[in-house]
Amino acid sequence: MRAMRGKTVVVTGASAGIGEALAVVLAGRGANLVLAARNEEALQRVKARCESAGGRAVVVPTDVGDAEACRHLVERAVEAFGGVDVLVNNAGVTMDARVDEVKDLSLFDRLMRINYLGAVYCTHHALPHLKARRGLVVAVSSLTGKTGVPNRSGYAASKHAMHGFFDSLRIELRGTGVDVTVVCPGFVATNIRDSALGADGQPVRQSKHDESAGNMDVDTCVAIILRAMERREREVVMTTKARVAQFLKLVAPGVVDRITAKTIQDRRR
Repeated sequence: MRAMRGKTVVVTGASAGIGEALAVVLAGRGANLVLAARNEEALQRVKARCESAGGRAVVVPTDVGDAEACRHLVERAVEAFGGVDVLVNNAGVTMDARVDEVKDLSLFDRLMRINYLGAVYCTHHALPHLKARRGLVVAVSSLTGKTGVPNRSGYAASKHAMHGFFDSLRIELRGTGVDVTVVCPGFVATNIRDSALGADGQPVRQSKHDESAGNMDVDTCVAIILRAMERREREVVMTTKARVAQFLKLVAPGVVDRITAKTIQDRRR
């Protein structure tokens, strides 16, 4: 509880899902929240939840794919609360289409700009303030950032890029007091797949899978993220099955490919 009291935390993708749940829990622990996403109406709802939980919050409508918008987000955080202690790069969009089905190649650009460059932009602008407070950068990645997944090629690419960036940044920041935590959830029961980009580059609007079936619930995911933040852990792979898969990928990569293909195929039925 004490670890987050009075700390200023910027959360991107705060309008729903993991970002919303994390913001509300942090507010309950006394943090000051800077809530960023494109949907201002949804952010205002999350702000009200944060304030009801006992925290302070400001809303900053932000398209993380715009570098200037990310600069403004950080400036607004400093203006409101005097600095930045934690940056949670959580904004993201996924896809649901095979590469040979894609009709609009711009979807790959959008995935990279939001998932990867958005995190780069926000982190770059926040770094001076994080250094001043010996702060923490959190990158909400995915197990897809560790291994390729069919129908998620562009998403996997953006998350692999995120991993490479934050692993490099972690080394650069040695001795500054700023730590980098990368968290890798698997399938979590959120609505992210409702807005997944289809082959035409447009949101599919409705997931082809019951997201409450067999997925980690959001509260469990958030609890793992919070523990990682408090311990300033280097990287968290969230499930035992995924940790085993990482080992298997080193010694029997073809087995991991088959397991991954079957998992996605089963979810699409």
